[in-house]
Amino acid sequence: MQTIPVNTNPAYAVTIGPGLLKKCGQMLRSAVPPCRAAVITDSIVGPLYLETVTESLKAAGYAAAAFAFPAGEGSKNLSTLSDILEFLAKERLTRTDCLIALGGGVVGDMAGFAAACYLRGIRCVQLPTTLLSAVDSSVGGKTAIDLKAGKNLAGAFLQPAAVLCDTDCLRTLPPEVFAGGAAEAVKTGVLCDESLFALFEGGTLEADPAEVIARCVAYKAGVVERDEKEQGERKLLNLGHTVGHAIEKCSGYAIPHGHAVAAGLAIMARASARLGWMSPEGLRQNDAERICSTLRLTGLPVSTEYAPEALAEAALADKKRSGDAITIVVPKEIGHCELMNIPVSELLFVIGTGWEA
Repeated sequence: MQTIPVNTNPAYAVTIGPGLLKKCGQMLRSAVPPCRAAVITDSIVGPLYLETVTESLKAAGYAAAAFAFPAGEGSKNLSTLSDILEFLAKERLTRTDCLIALGGGVVGDMAGFAAACYLRGIRCVQLPTTLLSAVDSSVGGKTAIDLKAGKNLAGAFLQPAAVLCDTDCLRTLPPEVFAGGAAEAVKTGVLCDESLFALFEGGTLEADPAEVIARCVAYKAGVVERDEKEQGERKLLNLGHTVGHAIEKCSGYAIPHGHAVAAGLAIMARASARLGWMSPEGLRQNDAERICSTLRLTGLPVSTEYAPEALAEAALADKKRSGDAITIVVPKEIGHCELMNIPVSELLFVIGTGWEA
């Protein structure tokens, strides 16, 4: 078991290891003393783990209630948020109580945003059950829902009171879901650590997922501590996401987040190599192919059927846009990326340069 501190205000810990759901109630007592706990989950995760979690909570002195919504990005909307808030009110939760997000990225976002809204803010605990939520979305306090205009356009910052990542949950993931989480892990390697990237390049992710999760969380924790509200450095974590979110939107959210981010990362890597956005000692020409090869190795796409024009249009609603400019994340070499502000009018050219069908 590994514990990684996140020194925000308030601070909290991310605990990673096997068998944590069975003892989550006892483990949470120091961060959130026994209270009423509303467990928010979805229709896939609930049948697998909800009973285990609620029994552990009750054994530790919590009064547990549960709410499950249909699984998938299609539920990440105002209607589901309203249903959760009405459930919390019906259960008469107070500011001394808490929400527990049991599931992947959609559940974490929905429960976190509901916790930020209900009574102007109550505590939230994250119990990630997917690789994607473990390495990325359960840590850092960003919560959001989708609007018709685009992804994650309504949300709030709310740091969790605790994060418990039970690595046993990864055993139940279908291969395509595991691969979706691998996209965020590969992204982290491209951002900050070539040795981490090499783990994926060698095809060893499944051999030691706990180590990969811990390294990804440690990197993100440092970024969040320095830039909690995404005013600067934290924008680097959006590598691949501007195009990735556009792919999701163009597909009507039929393409999962991790797969869309993988294609977005590949497009940006190829664009960076082809446009010469690097010094001779920077991104080697074969680094873009190394990134694409590693994504393929983990079962992820490196291209998209949606044309550059459609992607650029969809990206106009991206949160990283500011007036007539947009911030993109440019890989300089594996292990080092930089932010670049470009006019919105140039986004189509950039996407088109890296695009492949």
